[in-house]
Amino acid sequence: MAISAYPACVGKLQAQPGYNWRITPTASRAYAMSIEQLAETARAMVAPGKGIIAIDESSATCKKRFEGVGIECTEDTRRAYRELLLTAPGANQYLSGAILFDETIRQSTKSGVPFAKYMLDNGMIPGIKVDKGTVPLAGFPGELVTEGLDGLRDRLKEYYKLGARFAKWRAVITIGDDIPSGTCIEANSHALARYAALCQECGLVPMVEPEVLMDGDHDIGTCYEVTEVVLRSLFDALYNQSVMLEGTILKASMVVPGKACDEQASVEEVAESTLMCLKSAVPAILPGIVFLSGGQNDHDATAHLDAMNKMGPNPWPLSFSYGRAMQQAALKLWATDMAGNYAKAQATVFERAKANGLAALGQWQG
Repeated sequence: MAISAYPACVGKLQAQPGYNWRITPTASRAYAMSIEQLAETARAMVAPGKGIIAIDESSATCKKRFEGVGIECTEDTRRAYRELLLTAPGANQYLSGAILFDETIRQSTKSGVPFAKYMLDNGMIPGIKVDKGTVPLAGFPGELVTEGLDGLRDRLKEYYKLGARFAKWRAVITIGDDIPSGTCIEANSHALARYAALCQECGLVPMVEPEVLMDGDHDIGTCYEVTEVVLRSLFDALYNQSVMLEGTILKASMVVPGKACDEQASVEEVAESTLMCLKSAVPAILPGIVFLSGGQNDHDATAHLDAMNKMGPNPWPLSFSYGRAMQQAALKLWATDMAGNYAKAQATVFERAKANGLAALGQWQG
């Protein structure tokens, strides 16, 4: 596995007594008008007992999931399904916000209320996915880089007008023979940092997501090593781009063995490894960390989050930003009878939100 050395400046800073990552004077001047607003929004995203539902699947991804349960994927069915998720009675007690797709932030409830307005009126913060997906990294077979920086400033300004108050950008890191390379890690970290700087310039809290994929047969130790290097590279890039960490949220993958690994890890092993990795690489000044489920089943995603919070107190709030782990049970139920099971599907969303909200406090009972 070829991984570049830890960025030198990260190691030097973290070695200093009382290390605390701060923005530079230049960054402070640049964000003087929005620093308090960004920090306040970021804190609200990880409010105690609350997390984020990710409903930002592209139309192509949504089509695959709908076809898997026998639903025709049209603009209207996508709108109806996302309304089901966003308007589930009581779910806003445990949801601080939702990540929307470009199509979704322009849509409304069946009664004509724009989704972003509905969310704000019900105490949830609208977010928006802004990356354009992954493409092969030229010269590095098997590795990916995320596109979407071209024209991003103008898109962010439009999303802010549409009601978004945070954004998300996903990078993908694959573990395999001789990968990830240092070039792949650095390219994705740089893109995440450029995106984050543009978000803050436009008044949006950036959610940075460097996902280390579960695909493969690697063990938990290899995942730990890769995740630590990726996170150190990311925060080095954020620092170099004068990104204000007080107004930034990390969306992290958990430290888990690959799906094809013969030796799977216990809930406690995953929680301990993930916490140790985060503590070694993530500045304490960050307002919070939300986890992606990354292909874990509903139970495991909740159990791992709960275990980490039971091991606290931690330097940052640890919460969730789950997609499939929040949606899949409701989608399957809705698919069997869209009209007859609508309320039952919404009740399932509520139960998943409640379970993960309790896990974010370390109070889930399983």
